[in-house]
Amino acid sequence: MSILKRLLTWKFLLRSFFAIIISCVLIVFLADWRVESKTDELVYTDVKKIPHRKVGLLLGTSKLLMNGWINSYFQYRIDAATALFKAGKIDYILISGDNGRKEYNEPEDMKQALIENGIPADKIVLDYAGFRTFDSIFRADKIFGQKQFTIISQDFHTRRAIYIAQYLGLDAIGYNAEDVIAYYGFRTKLREKLARTNMFLDFIFSKQPKFLGEKIVIE
Repeated sequence: MSILKRLLTWKFLLRSFFAIIISCVLIVFLADWRVESKTDELVYTDVKKIPHRKVGLLLGTSKLLMNGWINSYFQYRIDAATALFKAGKIDYILISGDNGRKEYNEPEDMKQALIENGIPADKIVLDYAGFRTFDSIFRADKIFGQKQFTIISQDFHTRRAIYIAQYLGLDAIGYNAEDVIAYYGFRTKLREKLARTNMFLDFIFSKQPKFLGEKIVIE
């Protein structure tokens, strides 16, 4: 009888394990589908078709990869922000990225790259506390006074950022930078699906940005 009980227990544990795995996969799938379906009409790839917004929110990323090579995500976002500005589709570029360590400064790296592309320094505003996408969107409103803006990043990232803006009651559209293909791009997109799931947990638990600070309104 004890052997039968042990077998039943193992069967129960095994079924519970698979039920949890299936549930997790389903939740990730639903979170991904929700973001895609709610942002389809708000993302642009043609600079001629995107509406004008005063501010373009450029989401930060590292300039270099671990091997020292230039990060394609970085370069493509710089190119996209430059194209929007020179086409007159945005008047200012708000760069929001990570500056959590003295030797690591996404906003400054992006600013220098934009200046090298001919963007005037006085049209660039830096947000050093964009540690997470949620923080970047939240701070664009609460710190920089923007309730309407264009988000600049790759498609997978832009969509999540737009969805966060919708949740916060903000009017955001997105301009997609060129995407990265091959293994590195695939790995990033896989992480993005988990990030979208985590985003909903942030909503449920009303998570707040790590830092706020004094207002720096872009007039």
